[in-house]
Amino acid sequence: MLIIDVKDSDSVDKALKKYKKKFEKSGTLKQLRSRKAFIKPSVRNRTKLLKAAYRQKMIDSGKFS
Repeated sequence: MLIIDVKDSDSVDKALKKYKKKFEKSGTLKQLRSRKAFIKPSVRNRTKLLKAAYRQKMIDSGKFS
C-alpha cells in the first residue's frame, strides 16, 4: 500500500504525480506482469545470459558507452 503525504497547499495534480512516481518506483506493475505466466527457471536464466551476451557485444563494438 502506497502512502503519499499531501500538504494542504498541494494540488490534486501534484499529489497524483507523486503517486505515479512512487508506484513506478515500487515495481508493482512490473511484478504483476511477470507473475501473469510462469517462466521456468532455466528459460529465465537463458534469457538473462542472452541479454548479457548482447550487452557485452554492444559494449565491445563501441555502440554503448
